Amino acid sequence: MTVVLSPANVQDIAELRQLYFEVYGHGYPVPLGSDPVVMRRLITGDTAHWLTARACGGALVGSAVVVTEPGSRIGKLVGLAVHPGHRGGGLASRLTGAVCEEAFGTGRLDSVYATVRVVTAGPQAVVVRNGFRPLGLLPNAVEVDGCETLALFARYADGVLDRRAPVAAVPERLSALLSAASTGVGIDYAGTRDAPGPDAAGAVGTAAAVREASGATRTAGTAWTTGAEPIELIAAPGFVRRRFLELFPQADDRFFPLHTPNAVLAAADGSFEAYADLDPVAGSCALVAVHPRPAAVAGALEGLMATVTRAGADYAEALLPLADTEALEVFLASGFVPSALYPAMRRVHDRLHDYVVLSRTSRQIDFRTTAVSPLLRPYLGAYLSAWTSTYLPLHEVSR
Repeated sequence: MTVVLSPANVQDIAELRQLYFEVYGHGYPVPLGSDPVVMRRLITGDTAHWLTARACGGALVGSAVVVTEPGSRIGKLVGLAVHPGHRGGGLASRLTGAVCEEAFGTGRLDSVYATVRVVTAGPQAVVVRNGFRPLGLLPNAVEVDGCETLALFARYADGVLDRRAPVAAVPERLSALLSAASTGVGIDYAGTRDAPGPDAAGAVGTAAAVREASGATRTAGTAWTTGAEPIELIAAPGFVRRRFLELFPQADDRFFPLHTPNAVLAAADGSFEAYADLDPVAGSCALVAVHPRPAAVAGALEGLMATVTRAGADYAEALLPLADTEALEVFLASGFVPSALYPAMRRVHDRLHDYVVLSRTSRQIDFRTTAVSPLLRPYLGAYLSAWTSTYLPLHEVSR
């Protein structure tokens, strides 16, 4: 059957909403497929590439979007949907390829990433066929039909990976993730050594030192407690955005592409303010930035996570430079697990810098229902290794 691809327009909004409902039911947690105000803004603005697919009879049977933001040179593939009656013919792959070609064709993007559901292998195959490379797994990252794990993939513009800035050393707990990325992305991390950490007796080294200095302790191998003051949550989007821009006035001072903070988590003693993109519908929270610096949350992440969980987010993630060993150690010491590596994510002048996604979930992780493709299996192994070293007592791991 002939299907024609064309740019979305505002007259398509009602049909698009119906398409997303037929594909995802009421469980689609993204306003792009349900909120007509958001949809209109994306269609009429200049920050999104949105293609639709119509069958020869005129019915709208497919949709795909790449959203961008000024300055970051990163796009995100979202809203890929194909009507159940038109699956199996390659339409999802065709839409993905076409919308990515249009986005990269502007010359304003270094990469486009996608978070892909892993309830079936099909979505993974679609992005891989279109040049996306696996970057990691995000366990329990979103509430769709229950709590689901997502896979992170990215596609790069020509020559981008060749301009990466080297990283001399990283915390030892990231070594398995770097090894997985070497396989999945084709990057050689042989020159990146382990930063000083574990001592000769096999203790947790730097991470333990951070916990000791911050007053955080782990109990029963599963959680940390801390003597930090309570965390105050302010969920006032307009105020939060204004305050965020006051503290981070320059674009170079903030970096979490395609996430806008709508809440601030502030230490009662004023020692830090953590800006978050909090989404109770999806059950997730992205820690967008911390003032005065990421490491300022040392000793307070347990209280911060408790506050986030009470606000309806069972999953939290942080995005940190691979080269920021101090901040990485703080988050690793507080139960965050390295989940994905995004090489060449941020352009600074003529060099591109690698970033790490660290995540933490308050729910039990169950990989039995996930369809992890062979490309993602090294990342699954890396995550399990890091999770084990974080949450199991050392004597249990050594048995």
